[in-house]
Amino acid sequence: MRPSFTTVQRSPLSTHTLPAEETAGKLSTLDRLLPVWIIAAMVVGIALGQFIPGMAGALDSLAVGSVSLPIALGLLVMMYPVLAKVRYDQTGAVIKDRKLMITSLVINWVAAPAFMFILAWVFVPDLPEYRTGLIIVGLARCIAMVMIWNDLACGDREAAAVLVAINSVFQVFAFGALGWFYLQGLPSLLGLPTTSADFSFWAITISVLIFLGIPLLAGFLTRTIGERTKGRDWYEGKFLPKLGPWALYGLLFTIVILFALQGDEILARPLDVARIALPLLIYFLVVFAAGMVIGKLLNLGYAKTTTLAFTAAGNNFELAIAVAIGTYGVTSGQALAGVVGPLIEVPVLVALVYVALWARKRFFSTDSLTPSKETSHV
Repeated sequence: MRPSFTTVQRSPLSTHTLPAEETAGKLSTLDRLLPVWIIAAMVVGIALGQFIPGMAGALDSLAVGSVSLPIALGLLVMMYPVLAKVRYDQTGAVIKDRKLMITSLVINWVAAPAFMFILAWVFVPDLPEYRTGLIIVGLARCIAMVMIWNDLACGDREAAAVLVAINSVFQVFAFGALGWFYLQGLPSLLGLPTTSADFSFWAITISVLIFLGIPLLAGFLTRTIGERTKGRDWYEGKFLPKLGPWALYGLLFTIVILFALQGDEILARPLDVARIALPLLIYFLVVFAAGMVIGKLLNLGYAKTTTLAFTAAGNNFELAIAVAIGTYGVTSGQALAGVVGPLIEVPVLVALVYVALWARKRFFSTDSLTPSKETSHV
């Protein structure tokens, strides 16, 4: 007999709300094979850039200012379904959670950038371009893909939307100042060489508005209009399951385009890529683990703890690449460090989705499997 609505296995990207006991630690076949799709998208992107003459140049020419139109398109398609799932009427309770808000701000804007600064100086002290690129990656807090990882790991979708929005505001106003501090102020204070930190305020603002503002507005309007005209049952039971898979399509398209654009640099300098990759790998693992441990110690519950960890560990590689290219040039070492960011971040954070789901069953079994914790996942 075909399973009923309440017993179908939930796919965080594309299906329905289910009881917690049916969803904990489980992914659909499509989502379970996500690392395969991502690796395939990387390979396809590099192959397209290598075997189709002029393709990388043609894609690179499709830009307005520092924003790549193909990448922007992929990110909008990726972000819109996730933000259309958010129950915006529940975000007020998230904002009132001072423990979550303060902890997220401290990790994102104090601890994580400082940790990346230390890693950059430890692992590439002799390569100032790569060191600068790594620091820029550490300053670019995630406002896009983190929604995907959080959704797959059954994190708190409303909390993720709020934290991403807060990161976007801080990014606009704090990125330039923190860039000066970590590239000029702090190194000078410590007697270390300094680096130029001439960032464009408008480039950062435009990046945030495009990669977050447009899909956030579209998602809010879609849910508001959909619920008012058809009701929440129709919206979450009929509409969202059809819209959900487009998040995965947008993610894979973005990866293909990104690696088609930057594949030459990756293949031309494999040893440099390895030196950049090691501190990035350590960064993602340590910051994610710290977020999970801190969330557990603060009794935030599984959903909010997972959201805290992913929003802390993820980085806005689109902004990091745009800033590096706009400030130092497309062939610079800073730009290469920005490109290596998603090369490491995407597979690592996908793997951490499974780590989070394992930790849910192992460490959060008593506080995460209640219906109230699960109802926000559509």
